Amino acid sequence: MAAESLSLFTAIGLSEQKARETLKNEALSLLLRDAIVQAQKTLGPSVDKVTGTLLYNVATRLKDTKRLGFLVEYIASKKITTDLQLNAALDYVKAHPLDPIDTGHFEKDCGVGVTVTPEQIEEAVEAVIQKFRAQLLAERYRFNMGLLMGEARNQLKWADGKIIKNEVDMQVLHLLGPKTEADLEKKPKVTKPKATEPEKKGDATVNGDVKLESVSLMEQLRGEALKFHKPGENYKTEGYVVTPKTMELLKKHLEITGGQIRTRFPPEPNGILHIGHAKAINFNFGYAKANGGICFLRYDDTNPEKEEEKYFTAIKDMVEWLGYKPYAVTHASDNFNQLYEWAVELIRRGQAYVCHQKVEEIKGHNPPPSPWRDRPVEESLLLFEGMKKGKFAEGEATLRMKLIMEDGKMDPVAYRIKYTPHHRTGDKWCIYPTYDYTHCLCDSIEHITHSLCTKEFQARRSSYFWLCNTLDVYCPVQWEYGRLNLHYTVVSKRKIIKLVETGAVRDWDDPRLFTLTALRRRGFPPEAINNFCARVGVTVAQTTMEPHLLESCVRDVLNETAPRIMAVLEPLKVTITNLPAEKAIDVSVPNFPADESKGFHVVPFSSTIYIEQSDFREVMEKGYKRLTPDQPVGLRHAGYVISLQNIVKDQSGNVIELEVTCTKTDVAEKPKAFIHWVSDPLTCEVRLYDRLFLHKTPEDPSEVPGGFLTDLNTNSLTTIPSALVERSVKNAKALDKFQFERLGYFSVDPDTTPEKIVFNRTVTLKEDPGKM
Repeated sequence: MAAESLSLFTAIGLSEQKARETLKNEALSLLLRDAIVQAQKTLGPSVDKVTGTLLYNVATRLKDTKRLGFLVEYIASKKITTDLQLNAALDYVKAHPLDPIDTGHFEKDCGVGVTVTPEQIEEAVEAVIQKFRAQLLAERYRFNMGLLMGEARNQLKWADGKIIKNEVDMQVLHLLGPKTEADLEKKPKVTKPKATEPEKKGDATVNGDVKLESVSLMEQLRGEALKFHKPGENYKTEGYVVTPKTMELLKKHLEITGGQIRTRFPPEPNGILHIGHAKAINFNFGYAKANGGICFLRYDDTNPEKEEEKYFTAIKDMVEWLGYKPYAVTHASDNFNQLYEWAVELIRRGQAYVCHQKVEEIKGHNPPPSPWRDRPVEESLLLFEGMKKGKFAEGEATLRMKLIMEDGKMDPVAYRIKYTPHHRTGDKWCIYPTYDYTHCLCDSIEHITHSLCTKEFQARRSSYFWLCNTLDVYCPVQWEYGRLNLHYTVVSKRKIIKLVETGAVRDWDDPRLFTLTALRRRGFPPEAINNFCARVGVTVAQTTMEPHLLESCVRDVLNETAPRIMAVLEPLKVTITNLPAEKAIDVSVPNFPADESKGFHVVPFSSTIYIEQSDFREVMEKGYKRLTPDQPVGLRHAGYVISLQNIVKDQSGNVIELEVTCTKTDVAEKPKAFIHWVSDPLTCEVRLYDRLFLHKTPEDPSEVPGGFLTDLNTNSLTTIPSALVERSVKNAKALDKFQFERLGYFSVDPDTTPEKIVFNRTVTLKEDPGKM
């Protein structure tokens, strides 16, 4: 049989090597053999190479094999003679899965019977050449000839591309003559001007290897941008399985949804959401929002052992914090009765069975087949009922589905036994459905149009389609996108729990983590996180980004929204000996110096102020611009320049106070720098954060052989217990955000009490504070 097929395949023009490769694919070999045998009935034993290539292409690319005979007939009868026509034919049968096919429409869409004469090609190319004549004469052979080809092809859809190219080449040569030495010189590179605006259309390349989008998330998700199917046209999606009931179910689906896009965000309520979830939230809610649809927040609460009420609350809080409102909040457990009934139906249809293999036996890549796979339906029904009634111990029985998944996993578990009360259903159930069983069916119940999930779930796509189609229920389409990760962190629930238990971090919201609650506590605005997700883009590949790219988005938002105040982290007392006023002067300070229309606040200025220790040098250093014995410095917003008169030191020789004189800035010589200061300040605690881990990928054994817990940065948190801040913030509430001038952006921590404000440093400023 193999030798006969090899001879058959080489007879249609395949090389022997290509024919042997084809034989390795049994399904393709059978399909190609059927195509050739059918074509020979019309053509005789001899099949020319052009026809043979078309037969091979139809066998390799046709998804709906019942259409093979129909298409082969058109190829053998020479009604389809080009790959262009075959592409159109394959698209047509994919879009029309049900019988009968309207041959009139089919032939029109595939160019059957259309003849393009050499004269038509000549006239079309002539018209295109005339359209671009001036540009051609100016740029000569540096002109993009693909434009000419594209224009001509648009006018003559079914023309042979090679003939059009030959005609283009001939007419261009006639117009321009042979290539000269100047034409053969390399085209000089054009240096694009640097963008002056913060966002420009298109992609931005960071560090030469990471491409960031610079268009809004809504633009990326709107309309045809993602090439997703339209509601009700699920069958047009690559790999979607069409059954005799598909079109009827899609019709009912459209009646229920009105053609509206429906998505869902389905987290497990067993942990806190992290930065990767932010992309999923933005994608699911954003795609619905961008296209006038709705998005459900659905808790996948099928494992009562790990679920806690605090996680349900925190997940909803984070979704709303990011600016999205769910159309409805649902739970997988809402559907436990229906899911159980469908499981029974699956058994009745011979597609599921009760198995007694232990969990350890069915783990791994090549577990042994279940000896109970072919047990009688009635027996499985009785046993499944027994599982429900609590007649088996945990691990003693499972319900498994009869299918093989893309990753080779055989017969995934649909139900398992757990004697753990459920937070919503109590003790009603002792059997709980798995993700593989639950997810697609809940999507079907909620009439989801686009089931968006991360790339690792691609291996479950076959079970998704198989389960819906086996039960004859509406089947949504699963679309996968790339997961978002960050360097220098871990997001695994298990590993974060380890960090908490060992005291490396305080809790899930420790500002050194990249959970969403931690980022909120640190002061990251939700808009910045959404902007970061937009800049990463809706990629198919997994993306691992540098934290500084997220921090850049944070600065962009806080620069516009965080009012400026003055604070001193390492205070040095300064006494102004000649200040004219007997008491403090009120100084009006703009909340946003670049836009004074956003208001002012008042700070006192008295003869005693505090500056940063680093803003004074007893010994002048090259390039140092701030206060020294021989160099005055300006005070921001105060209107004064101070000059050193005396240095006060303690017994150890440490500088503890400076005595200075002040001069009005309008009469003093312009200083080299202006520094911030505080007067009559509040004492506050300031927490400065750095990376929690020393290496980019702390979970990588090759990078950190001792495990992630050995990679902790001991300097990831610095606490300053007695920093000073201006009094204008005395009524600040938790999560209020400010820019401490010259120091960075800071947020009020929830640990704040009426006695003492606690600030978290959100991010540093872009500028080097030493240069200000």
